[in-house]
Amino acid sequence: MEQALITIGQDCKGAIKIMNAVNNGPKEFGNDQSRGNFSAYKALEIPYARIHDAAHCHSYGGWHSVDITGIFPDFSKDADSSDSYDFTLTDNYLKTMRAAGTEPFFRLGQSIEHWKKKYGVKPPADFDKWASICEHIVRHYNEGWANGFNWNITYWEIWNEPDLKQRADGTPSPTWTGTPEQFYSLFEKTAVLLRSKHPDIKVGGPALAWNLEWAEKFLAYMQQKNVHLDFFSWHRYAVVPEAIADMAVKVRELMDKYGYGKAESILNEWNYVRGWTDEWVYSLKVESGEMNYKGAAFIAATMISCQHVPLDLLMFYDARVNTAMNNLFDSVSLEPLRGYYPFLAWTRLRRLGTELDVKMQNADGIYAVAAASPDGRLGTLIVRYTDNDNITMPQIVTIKADGWSLDNARCHLTDKDYFFSEVVPDFNDDGSISFIFKPNSFVFIEA
Repeated sequence: MEQALITIGQDCKGAIKIMNAVNNGPKEFGNDQSRGNFSAYKALEIPYARIHDAAHCHSYGGWHSVDITGIFPDFSKDADSSDSYDFTLTDNYLKTMRAAGTEPFFRLGQSIEHWKKKYGVKPPADFDKWASICEHIVRHYNEGWANGFNWNITYWEIWNEPDLKQRADGTPSPTWTGTPEQFYSLFEKTAVLLRSKHPDIKVGGPALAWNLEWAEKFLAYMQQKNVHLDFFSWHRYAVVPEAIADMAVKVRELMDKYGYGKAESILNEWNYVRGWTDEWVYSLKVESGEMNYKGAAFIAATMISCQHVPLDLLMFYDARVNTAMNNLFDSVSLEPLRGYYPFLAWTRLRRLGTELDVKMQNADGIYAVAAASPDGRLGTLIVRYTDNDNITMPQIVTIKADGWSLDNARCHLTDKDYFFSEVVPDFNDDGSISFIFKPNSFVFIEA
């Protein structure tokens, strides 16, 4: 049987980064015909949750929440009057999220519209007024305006996936029906206003869907207009973690090229997707269906890969309670799926704090990261991932840890048969431990 060797050294490589943020928050239990996931969500200690597409979920408030058209439903009204705004359901949603210890990552704009007729994803009738509405929303949540709050929400993202084009059947873009130039102008006006009124927040976007040529023109425009960006956000769906990591490198190079070297690079939508048409059902099976173990391994492997590329924040899509793209929670019971446990493991790595050097031999398809705490505790996440369903043979993985004893290590295994279950490894004479890894599995070790 093929054997891989992983050696954990004592050299420090920096901090464990925020690779365990998500899109959307928890749902509390109601009084009737209801179920929730608040306690399980809170236990993950999710640092940030982007609130894009929350309007697609009635549990969060549906179309009366989050989106600009939900908060400011009548565009003819006065943007300076608090009576023009409906914050009620958005307030409630964000209160629940914050009670779970998660800071909202506020997407200013619209949820995706897959229907043939579009409503909120059209260019606003008045760009300056739209920017003013956004500024009042910031004021509500950070400065108490309109019976609001002083939550000091950090991240404010302008729009979502404006680079998506009209579809092949002639259906308009589900995210932006205007021209690129119109979007650049809307973004510029909004970003400049938000920065001038609220210099302590982080303003950015545009939540790029995929098109790097579009992104280059966007960044060139913003550089020419001297628009400050605190972050550039983008998306990537794939079947191998290397595709996501490679995209992170390309995005960082593009940001540097146009003078945004100090801005954060934020990947705030990612998941396993083999295809959006013929392979869509297969993708959903991997995400939350009967192959969820494969999706869980993909999540863990991608977190590890992105820890080692120029990326500042990784935000999974999606933790929304009513979508099959939620790998964390069952859409019926809201109980944890296998995809929940890479986030739990990463939270424990972040608690430890400092990444350690890891060397691997004969480890094709193996991903590993390790961390240590100041008081000498060790944690390591090891993943075997493959997108090839014809690979079925198990693999022995041996772990050595220089400077740590693994004699009393606690090991939790997740694969097709195990559900973050505590298992006993094989203890070797040289102090190392070994596991038999099936394809698409991961183990979290604490010592």
